[in-house]
Amino acid sequence: MYLILVKPKKTKVNELIKVENMVDYHQTLKVEDKTFEKLMFIYSVAIKELETKIEIFREESKIFNDYNLIEKVDSRIKKPKSIIHKMENRELQLTLKNMIEQMNDIAGIKIVCPLKKDIFTIKNLIQQLPGINILKEKDYVTYPKKSGYSSYHLIVEVPVTLSKNKFYVKVEIQIKTVAMDFWAKMEHKMKYKAQGEISKKESKEWINCAKLINKLDNAMMFLNQ
Repeated sequence: MYLILVKPKKTKVNELIKVENMVDYHQTLKVEDKTFEKLMFIYSVAIKELETKIEIFREESKIFNDYNLIEKVDSRIKKPKSIIHKMENRELQLTLKNMIEQMNDIAGIKIVCPLKKDIFTIKNLIQQLPGINILKEKDYVTYPKKSGYSSYHLIVEVPVTLSKNKFYVKVEIQIKTVAMDFWAKMEHKMKYKAQGEISKKESKEWINCAKLINKLDNAMMFLNQ
């Protein structure tokens, strides 16, 4: 895994507050609680903020460059059961503090683009957005996972403005090509069908398919120079 740690941009004191400042930080995580509902709403607003900006990039590219930089954008909020399951797997105490601090993928956005070079164009555009803090980057495009998985991951802090407060909210962004997205979807379906376990032979075949996907992406990028 290739991990890049990026120092967050400096923000004016008191301009934005952390989400944890609005809740009893050490409160036990209870999905039926009103506080949890409020937090999920704030995560959903963060996604809307980012989606709007990404959609502007998409339309700008079409109009000014006559090029479809972004094929599609998908977003999701992690389901309460999935949040608890992941925290338990990581042996984290079920508190709002741990959920906010340790869970980076509660709000997620996936951006699918035509070519591999577009991934880095989009990544650079996101980095330049005013107010967005880049916390972590994982370059699985240049350095794919052992499984063959390839994508560019960003963990960002998004400024969310409500009627009375402004918050920084963490959102995970995945940027991948159409081919990478197809491979990831099919591999996920296979693992789900096999209940998470696949044979060594099947695993090797999936890695070979990932290599073919990478060759296809490189060929398409060469043809579109």
